[in-house]
Amino acid sequence: MKRRLRVTRDRKISRRKGAGHNIARLKASADEVKGPREVMAEITKMYKPLKKPVTLRLDADVVAWFKKKGRGYQTRINRALRRFMMEQGKESAE
Repeated sequence: MKRRLRVTRDRKISRRKGAGHNIARLKASADEVKGPREVMAEITKMYKPLKKPVTLRLDADVVAWFKKKGRGYQTRINRALRRFMMEQGKESAE
């Protein structure tokens, strides 16, 4: 199936290149108007890290504690690990 070309302000934009294209376009337009912090805030909202399936052995009580709070326990475990990772990164940078 052939995609249509989109024309905007006398420019042809060929096929969209996904999130990378959107981020580059966002950076280019935002650099003119906003400072680097605002640009990074917008980019991080769009950022979605790749997920990698793993087999992980955790203590049963730890899993039960996360599951007790309902759906999304894997996301909560991931967030807890990420928070720990970020804290460790700050300590090693100092």
